[in-house]
Amino acid sequence: MPPARHRRARGVQTAIAGTAAIAIGLSCLVLSTAGAQAADIELIANGGFEYGNHLTNWNCPAGTTPTTPADHPSIALRVTPTSSESGECTQTVTVKPSSTYTLRSEVQGPYVYLGARGTGGADPSTWSSSTSWNNLSTTFTTGASTTSVTVYVHGWYGQGSYLVDNVSLIGPGTPTPTPSGSTSGPATPTPTVSTSPSPTATTPTPTATTPTPTATSTGPGLPKHLLTGYWQNFDNGATVQRISDVPAAYDIIAVSFADATSTPGAISFTLDSTLASRLGGYTDAQFKADIAAKHAAGKKVVLSIGGQNGTISVSSSASATNFANSAYTLIQQYGFDGIDIDLENGVSATYMGQALHTLAGKVGPGFVLTMAPQTIDMQSTGMEYFKLALNVKDILTIVNMQYYNSGAMLGCDGQVYSQGTVNFLTALACIQLKGGLRPSQVGLGVPASTSAAGGGYVSASVVNNALDCLAAGTNCGTFKPDTKWPDIGGAMTWSTNHDAKAGGPIAGTVGSHLHAMP
Repeated sequence: MPPARHRRARGVQTAIAGTAAIAIGLSCLVLSTAGAQAADIELIANGGFEYGNHLTNWNCPAGTTPTTPADHPSIALRVTPTSSESGECTQTVTVKPSSTYTLRSEVQGPYVYLGARGTGGADPSTWSSSTSWNNLSTTFTTGASTTSVTVYVHGWYGQGSYLVDNVSLIGPGTPTPTPSGSTSGPATPTPTVSTSPSPTATTPTPTATTPTPTATSTGPGLPKHLLTGYWQNFDNGATVQRISDVPAAYDIIAVSFADATSTPGAISFTLDSTLASRLGGYTDAQFKADIAAKHAAGKKVVLSIGGQNGTISVSSSASATNFANSAYTLIQQYGFDGIDIDLENGVSATYMGQALHTLAGKVGPGFVLTMAPQTIDMQSTGMEYFKLALNVKDILTIVNMQYYNSGAMLGCDGQVYSQGTVNFLTALACIQLKGGLRPSQVGLGVPASTSAAGGGYVSASVVNNALDCLAAGTNCGTFKPDTKWPDIGGAMTWSTNHDAKAGGPIAGTVGSHLHAMP
C-alpha cells in the first residue's frame, strides 16, 4: 500500500534570509519603459525563399525543398515533419531592446506554427491548420536587454508536409544581410538545404507546440480558463472516489501518483488495492472505462509524477529515454492524455526536458503536460524548475504552482508576502507571468481545505479574487500588478478528494467562476 501521500508540511522557508540573492534573480523580470520607436523596417532576409539556393539565411531540416504551388503565385518552402522532428525552420535576427515587432507569414497545411524565441518577454506563438493558404500574424515587445530573437516556423510531428512563404518581421533594427552573390529573383529549385540544428532558446531537443482547437484555448480541447484537480490513488482520510465521482467542473484530473521502478527514470502505475476495496471493488477495467467516459465529456486525465514521496529521477539521457518510453506505455495502457510533473526532490531542466519532448513526439498533438512546482522552485528564472518550464514551454499546457506549505516568499515587486492571502497568490503568479510563461500557462494551486495542507489555505472567494486581480485588475489586495493578463490559465487544487470532503468549494465556487470568466 502506498503511503498516505500529500503535499508535505513545511515551516516558514528561509525566503527572507535569501531576499538579496533572490532579488538579484528577480531583477531580470523588471520591465523597462520603452522609448520612442525607431523607424520600422523588414528584418527577415530571404523571407520569400527566392534567393540563392532558396534556403539562404535559414536553418531547416534535411529534405526541405522549394516548390511553386498551383494555388500560390510564388515560390514557397515545403517542409515535412517526421515522427521525431517537427520540421522547424529558423532565422536569428538582430533587434533593439524594448521595441515592438510584428511577425507575419503565409502558410498552408496541418498544424503550422509561427513564433519567436528569446524575446526577453512573453515569446509569441500563433498557429493554423488549413488546406488553404492563410495568414498568420503576431506581435511582441523585446526585453530591456534583448538584442536578437530567433524566428521559427514548424509543423507537428508526423502530421504531413506544410508550406510557408513570405515570412516577415517588421520593427526597428538593422536589416539582416543576404550573402553576396545571391540572386534577386526566383531561381531553379535545388535540393541543397541547410541541415544545421535549429537554434532554440533552451535545448537542441525537438521543438513543438501543443495544438489547440481555438485561438483562446489553453490546450487540446480545453476551455480558456481551466480547473485542475488531483485524484488520490490512496486513502488518507479524505473522501475516496472513483474517477467517475470527480465533479464535471474539473477540466484536468491528475491521477496521483506514478511509482518509481528499479530502472533509472522509468515509472509504473498500479491501482491501490486498499482504495479499490474501500470503493467496493474498483478494477483496472472500470478505471479505464471511467477515463474514457471523462474523455467523452471533454475532460483530460493525466498521470502525476512525484508527490511528496516521489523518488523518480531523470538525470541522464538514458534515464530520459526510460522515462519517455515507460510513460508512453502507461498512456497507451490506461488512456491518459499526458502527464503532470510534481517532483519535489529536484529536477533537471535538460534531461527532463529531453524526456518530455520525446514523450510529446510519441503521443502527438493531443499531449497534455501540467506541472506543480513548489513556490521556492519558481522564485526566479534561474531556478531549475523554472528553467524546465521554459524549456518545455512549447508543449506545456499549464503550471499550477503550489501556493501553500511555503511560509513567506518574495513577489515580483521584490516585497515579501505571507501565504494564505490574495497578495501571495497574485504577487507570486506575477513572477511566472513576467518570467516568460504565457498567461494561459499560469495557474493557481491551492489546498481544498485546511486539512489538505500544512499551511496556506485560502477560501474559494480569495482564489476568485486573485483570478480577477490577475485577469482584470479588480478585487486585488494591497499588491496590484502593473499589467492585466485576461488569458490567465486557471486554478488547481489538492485534491478532488479533500474538496469533496469539504463540500466542494473548489469545484462549485472556483470552477464556476473560472468557466464564467471572459
